[in-house]
Order: sequence, then structure tokens, then C-alpha cells
Amino acid sequence: MSRVPPNLDLNETGPPIPGLIGSGEAMQSVYRLTRQVARSNASVLLLGETGTGKELIAKAIHRLSPRGSGPFIRVNCGALAENLLESELFGHVRGAFTGAIDNRTGRFEAAHTGTVFLDEINSTTPKLQVKLLRVLQEHEFERVGDTQTIRVDTRVIAASNRDLLEEIEAGRFREDLYYRLNVITIYLPPLRERREDIPSLVAYFLRIYNEQNYRHVPYVNPAAMDALQAYQWPGNVRELQNYIERAVVLAPGDELTPDLLPEAVLGGKPRRIGRARGGDLETLSAELVEQGIDAAGPAAENLHATIVSRVERELIVQVMTGCDNVQIKAADRLGINRNTLHKKLKEYGLEK
Repeated sequence: MSRVPPNLDLNETGPPIPGLIGSGEAMQSVYRLTRQVARSNASVLLLGETGTGKELIAKAIHRLSPRGSGPFIRVNCGALAENLLESELFGHVRGAFTGAIDNRTGRFEAAHTGTVFLDEINSTTPKLQVKLLRVLQEHEFERVGDTQTIRVDTRVIAASNRDLLEEIEAGRFREDLYYRLNVITIYLPPLRERREDIPSLVAYFLRIYNEQNYRHVPYVNPAAMDALQAYQWPGNVRELQNYIERAVVLAPGDELTPDLLPEAVLGGKPRRIGRARGGDLETLSAELVEQGIDAAGPAAENLHATIVSRVERELIVQVMTGCDNVQIKAADRLGINRNTLHKKLKEYGLEK
């Protein structure tokens, strides 16, 4: 088979924003809905797994809207504790709390005449959700520690990587806020549901990272492309992007070959540093026996909880290590918010 660069096949009308690639039916539907809702002032809820491009769609909606010349303000709701997030969103006055030495403008106020993008909206607490509901309904709020009401003209776009209906059933998300946000929903499909777009994405990232790294790797070996299209992509487009950058940097020639891809993409197991724990049932069973736990005996009453806790602890240790102990990055990779990760670290004695 002759070597040819992968085809960068964009749809005729082009994606709504540079960097959002894909001409398959799933993404065409996303593009059409994005353009339609952009012209309105309606609230938009973006749903999709981590790494599917929710922020790119939010920026596209803003850019294509009548508010396009106004500010676009992003807030990661999962990155801050409740009291800090409230101040971040609504601002505060001097003396409102310890450390509030000056008045501060919040993100809603900064987004006046523009758009505020609330990423990981599912991470907000019920108390904060009440204030968000008021902003959506009345377009007004008070800064933390103040009684003066501030009115704003701000469009809200929210995003979640969790099923909000499940969050409502679990009592973690207000139903009235959900319906207020859910005027229009755009679902971002995971990469495994739009594999036909992988060659275009590979071509796009090759071009970007060749330019950034002063490399010339324009070709993709057919076996490498087959592996890329067969992989499940738990990290979605963001994961693909990282692997293409890695391959471009490491390539000895002008072709992306299978050996430049991580073992997980090629169907193998990723390498682990140190002794594997609970890697298979035999190992886990032996370790339980060492601890005096017989899976068939009375001591096994809490066996499920024991195993889940051990596996979860080990997973958190590995992810934190891989993220250089940066909690925000680790929480994003684990698909949980930072507050939840902090509680888990404390629960398992991993705070240090």
C-alpha cells in the first residue's frame, strides 16, 4: 500500500470553530444545532464525556451569536471549593471573609453583554445552585458580603460530564435548575461513536504538531491508523491529540508507525511502576487470604466494599502520580470533581 498523508476531510460549510474537526453524521448534527442555537439568547446545556470538546462548542456558540463581540468567561466549577466558587462567580466586597482585602468583580459581572460558560456544573453544591437559579431567572445577584443587587445581561452555557438526571435522583442537583439550564441540549458524542472522524483528526493534529515541533511526519502507517480506529478512546479527542503529539516528537522518520503509539492503543496493558496490586483475581484472592479473609466465609460480608475501596485507593494513587500530584488534573482524569477527590484523599490517608 502506498504511503499517503491522512485525508483532512472537513465538511463543506466547515466546522463552527477552528480546531473542531469531523465530517461524520454525528458531528454534522452538532454543527447544525450549534449554528441554530447561537442566534438565540437561550440557555444551552452541553453534555458529553471529558475530552469531547464541550468548551470548543461553547466558544462557537458565543462567537456565532449577536454577543460575539462581548466577553466569553469560562468557570470550572469543579476546580474550587464552594466558598471560593461563590466569590469567583458573584464577586465579593472588602471584609466579606478572611482574605477579602479588596472588592472583587465576579465572573457573571465580567461577562455582562457576553457569555459565561459554567463547566462541570454538576460539581456545584445545592446552596450555590439556588443562587445560579436566581441569576438565570431574574438576571440579578448580590456580591458575597453585600446587600446591593447587581443586574447583568449574560447568556449562560453550562456543561456536564455526568448524567444530570442521575444527579437529581441522587439528590445532588436541583431539578428546577436542570430544567432552567436545559432549554436546549447539545450532546457531544465520544470519539468511539464517531470513528469515521479519526483520520481527519489525525491529519489535523499532525499538521499542528509538525509545525509546533519543527518536524516532518506527514504520513501514517496503515497498521497505525487501524490501531487508532480500533481503540476505545476513554479520553476522547484530548487523548488522541496527546498521542499524536507524542508520536510526532518521537518519530525517527517521516511516518507515524505503530511502535510510536502507547501499548494501550495497540491492545496491550500500560506499564506500571512498582509491584502490581490486585492485577488479577488470583493475586487479589491470595492477598485476601493473607489478610485472613475467606471469600466463602463469614468474614466476607463486607468483601465487596473492601475490594472496591482497595481498587479505588490504588487507582487514585496511580492517577495522582501520573498527574504529578496536581489535584485538578487528577480529578479531571478520574472524571470526578476536585472536592470529591479531596475527600477521597483524606479518607484513604493520601493527603500528603
